[in-house]
Amino acid sequence: MPKNKPSSLTTPDLVLLSLLAERPMHGYQANAELERRQWRDWVGVSRPQVYYSIEKLARAGMIAAADGDEPSGGPDRRVFGTTGKGRAALASALGREDWAVQRDRPAFLTWLALSWQARPGITARQLERRREFLQAELAREQMTLRSVRREVGHRYHEAVWMLELVIAQFRTELRWIGKVSSELRHRAPARRPDYAS
Repeated sequence: MPKNKPSSLTTPDLVLLSLLAERPMHGYQANAELERRQWRDWVGVSRPQVYYSIEKLARAGMIAAADGDEPSGGPDRRVFGTTGKGRAALASALGREDWAVQRDRPAFLTWLALSWQARPGITARQLERRREFLQAELAREQMTLRSVRREVGHRYHEAVWMLELVIAQFRTELRWIGKVSSELRHRAPARRPDYAS
């Protein structure tokens, strides 16, 4: 694949292109804004990845130093904004089908598939741990949603929709955990297992 084609853009590259399309900023500001928005809850972008993406995107002409920015500042303090080429690459990447047709593979589902081999009492304990974790995350996301609604000023915004989806998923899983916990004493092996020959 040719270097720096839009299809070679990583998720951190796309996040940074989007962030810098909102307003020019330097790497430190980009990291601070990612933290403030709690983006790391839904996308894995580390501090080093931000600086790597800045360098990669600048070489590709997808971001450029803002007018009047001194090049001596380095990637920490050089202010960059998304170029027309960067906005076009971002728009193309967001049109890919794979964004909409993938399933998550949560570690908890893997654990559940294997849990029949756990020691006695572990399954109930892990379900309780999961319930406590989800309740804490639900409370945190509800607080974040209130904050985002204040900042955005309306409910028709992608950040609001994302948080509402996460909250709905947490609530659904909490109800499901209650159901599984109440059914746990009836757990039994498959009656008619069918193995590949």
